[in-house]
Amino acid sequence: MLEFLLGHSVWAFRSGELAFARGWPTWLFWALLAAGIAAIAFTLARRRELSWPRALVLGVLQAAFLALALLLLWRPVLNVEELKERENAVAVLVDDSGSMNSSEKPGAPTRRQQAVAALGNGVLEAINERSDLRLFSFSDRALPVDSLAALGGGAPSTRIGDALDTVTQMAASLPVAAVVLVTDGADTADTLNEAALARLAATGIPVHTVGVGPEKPDNDLEIVQLAVPPMAMANATVRATVSIRHQGQRSGTLRVHDGGRLIAAQDVRFNGNAGVTTVSVEFPAGAAGVRDLTVSVDPAQGETRLANNQRQAVMEVDGRRRAVLYIEGEPRWEYKFIRRAVEGDAGLRLASAVRATPNRYYRQGLTSPDELEKGFPATREELFSYDAVIIGSLEAAELSNEQHEWLRDFVDLRGGSLLMLAGRDGLGDGGWSRVPIAGLLPSKLPGGAERGFGRLASRVRLTDYGRESIIGRLESDPAANEKAWEELPALADIQDIGALRPAAVVLLEAVSGTGNRTRVMPLLASQRYGRGSTWIMATSTSWRWQMQMPLEDQKHETFWRQLLYTLAAGSPARVSLQPERAVYEDDTAVTLEAEVLGKDYAPLNDATITVQATSEHGLAVPVRIESTGRGDGRHTVALDARAPGMYRVELVATRGEEEVGRAVAHLRRADGVLEEFSSWQHRPMLERIARTTGARYWTLDDLSGLPEAIRYSRAGVVERQTLDLWNMPLAFFLLALLKAGEWLLRRHWRRL
Repeated sequence: MLEFLLGHSVWAFRSGELAFARGWPTWLFWALLAAGIAAIAFTLARRRELSWPRALVLGVLQAAFLALALLLLWRPVLNVEELKERENAVAVLVDDSGSMNSSEKPGAPTRRQQAVAALGNGVLEAINERSDLRLFSFSDRALPVDSLAALGGGAPSTRIGDALDTVTQMAASLPVAAVVLVTDGADTADTLNEAALARLAATGIPVHTVGVGPEKPDNDLEIVQLAVPPMAMANATVRATVSIRHQGQRSGTLRVHDGGRLIAAQDVRFNGNAGVTTVSVEFPAGAAGVRDLTVSVDPAQGETRLANNQRQAVMEVDGRRRAVLYIEGEPRWEYKFIRRAVEGDAGLRLASAVRATPNRYYRQGLTSPDELEKGFPATREELFSYDAVIIGSLEAAELSNEQHEWLRDFVDLRGGSLLMLAGRDGLGDGGWSRVPIAGLLPSKLPGGAERGFGRLASRVRLTDYGRESIIGRLESDPAANEKAWEELPALADIQDIGALRPAAVVLLEAVSGTGNRTRVMPLLASQRYGRGSTWIMATSTSWRWQMQMPLEDQKHETFWRQLLYTLAAGSPARVSLQPERAVYEDDTAVTLEAEVLGKDYAPLNDATITVQATSEHGLAVPVRIESTGRGDGRHTVALDARAPGMYRVELVATRGEEEVGRAVAHLRRADGVLEEFSSWQHRPMLERIARTTGARYWTLDDLSGLPEAIRYSRAGVVERQTLDLWNMPLAFFLLALLKAGEWLLRRHWRRL
């Protein structure tokens, strides 16, 4: 109907330029219009029987009639560029990836079937009448096909940017008038970045996009993101972070499986609205080895798309026993109960030395008679053999200048953790504010004459960081955990640790007093520095959490074990091998980073490394090893993992005849994963492609105008045409309508 009134295609008006064929000057048009309006006003003013509102209405109608009549006398035309028949190619790209196999309801047509039906309803025939139709299917690459029936379906990835690059390159050998992209818009390989869109716009070829599938997911639970630590200590508790997208569901159940064996389950509450909820789930690391993890959420009632309800992860469990050094300046309860908390732990060795007299240390947890013979390690190499260091109530002057330098390097270069405990001679009261390690601590220790350590009853309170940390987890249930901390016996002393540094994180607070006299002080604080971390525990009476609780209560032991595990777990080995990702989804190019360090943890650049990679079927996989060239002891290991499954990669570093060390990493390759996630129609991206290239976004039920839109494309071989507008039916209809309206008003007012 609209095209009948306009006399031409709507797309001719959208792409054409308005002009006047008479060539008469514009000023003449405005002069005649002004004279006519003046005559109308003069004539109506003489009609005394008309009130001014009625005269104004009649004047507007007569002036509009005059303006339209003059406009038609000037002979308006539309200059358009129209494709030359049979001299241009039009490429139609149809998504043939796995997501197009989806159907929104059981028994309903798949997205591919819907697209084929819409295109086959005369759209392709209309395009082919005027242009050379080139039909392509695309997934990971674009391939020419003879007909829509040749679409196979089920490819494991969608690379929209690469497919568009392929077809637009045809413009180098033949004129391409337009591209029609039929897809749900889920690009799984990030090929539609800003650079790709800029290249696409530079071709000058309009890309009409046709959206397939629902724009919002319906009754679907999807694990959007899964974060699992790549490595854990044996028998430690591990926390995974899971983000779940939901559409109105109120609850679900998370499950963690290791190779098919259920190791954890947790109920999750949603808010009942559509959105993403992020939760944490804890599970035991277990014995040394590799954990092949699957984290899943139980399907919602009536949910049909289940493949996106789970994600996989691979975690290495390090079986080597971690060594923690504890130097204490005086016998005290805190020392005794910390040692008792980790006794018999197979994953930790607590080597301790407590000063009994000025020249003698009482040593425990040793591996040789010479270990810690003089208290603090006598060599840098001996200090670096530990994974974490605890220093209690010990004056800083007890260490030599050289040992202080070693301690700073232990954190910064070695990547170890340092925990400073409160005490009469600890922290600022022990002179630790004036030594090199002070700049690495999470707070600026006070160093004045006033002592910061003193008796003060206070209760412990978790911070938000503490709630999220394994260290603060005494109970698995959040509410029970809060209650457990509230019921702990009060501490008897506290030490002022000074102002916190900007990067410091406080996990526990000490709260004393009540009402207006309430005082809150940091109790457990940490910060990252270099490759390692530093910690401060601002009390020496955590032992009360055991002494004043029933004998069978394990909260004190749980807290200290989790704290020491956290301190030691981040300590790097001399030889390490870490994959860029633990799970490679629809990506065969695997990259790992290897690092080789000497006994002093300085880069070992003259080491020889060999790498062997095998698939889960025992087949050897070729690898490429390249040094970074930066002299940092690091190498890049690359392999092409074509077959899905688990891969084992082992690195051996040697120096001459001596073996420096070895490392093993595992990773998983999976195909057909990304197509199952975020599989709804990405309309904003499709609209942006069309807008960037000067085209339009279409829906499957509105494709009738697509052939006409392509007909007036400005790309390819075009011919200019001039279309008359003075004879539009709409113009004559408006003229008649204006005169009829005036006549009806005059008749109604009886003023003919």
